Amino acid sequence: MSSSTATVDVPHLGGSRIGYRSGRPHDPSLPTVVMVNSFTTTVDLYRPQFEDTALSGAANLLALEPYGHGATRSVYPHFTYWDSALANLQAMDALGVDRAFVLGTSQGGWVAARMALLAPDRIQGILPLGTSMDFESPASRERGCWDGIEFCTPSVDALAAPVGDDWVVPEEFVDAVLGAGLGEGISDGFRAFWRQVYRETYTGDDGRHRLRVCTVNLRDRDGLHGRLDEVRCPVLWLHGTDDTVYSVANAEDGIRRFTGARHAELEIVQGGQHFLSASNPEEVDAAALAFVTRWA
Repeated sequence: MSSSTATVDVPHLGGSRIGYRSGRPHDPSLPTVVMVNSFTTTVDLYRPQFEDTALSGAANLLALEPYGHGATRSVYPHFTYWDSALANLQAMDALGVDRAFVLGTSQGGWVAARMALLAPDRIQGILPLGTSMDFESPASRERGCWDGIEFCTPSVDALAAPVGDDWVVPEEFVDAVLGAGLGEGISDGFRAFWRQVYRETYTGDDGRHRLRVCTVNLRDRDGLHGRLDEVRCPVLWLHGTDDTVYSVANAEDGIRRFTGARHAELEIVQGGQHFLSASNPEEVDAAALAFVTRWA
């Protein structure tokens, strides 16, 4: 668990402990931005946002780790993205956050949309980054997206059997995620940092099982296309031109489906990778600050 991570208890899934990081004591006079991290990462994904004095000075920043990620644990051993969305809302309750904007990277984007669907009176706006609102569909692949089934299935199969207490996540898994999320231009120090974070998060049989369920969720999730017209809050979708997982064409298709939103806009980030909040924090932070300032 990252030294910057705290936990808060919520009732969902038989009782859960949600990993989080906040940038300051909650200031009710400021808007709050909840940030939801990408597949198998932790709140550490949002270190650039916490370090941005303009963004962190204008809003309360609160990063929440979904089920299967970081320090988040539950009594029940299985979970979905809907569970993470509901647990995030309960974490907001426990931390005294009544309303918030939600920024989500990759899978965090569809968790953000689920939060807006579950609690439209509490979510003031969503900022999906490098995401898709589809399931891993043939249509998404026709729009130039990756084959998520092909990417995930070998890991789902490899993680099926119980392991001993000395098991740790293979470095090959970590490197594959980092490569898909950030391309090949990753520094040795950055790679070493994340390898260590993953080793701390996914150890023993419990770690193996959480990692497998995370991977099953990514591969087998339900799409949101039939629900997006019920999102009422403003939506700003940021997408990088160098995203090799979900295409710009897929983002263009997705943003058009927010027909009931107060405002829905797609902003293209030149050179942006899939984990856009990490690859292009300056563009993301500036856009988030402008969005929150406009709609708070």
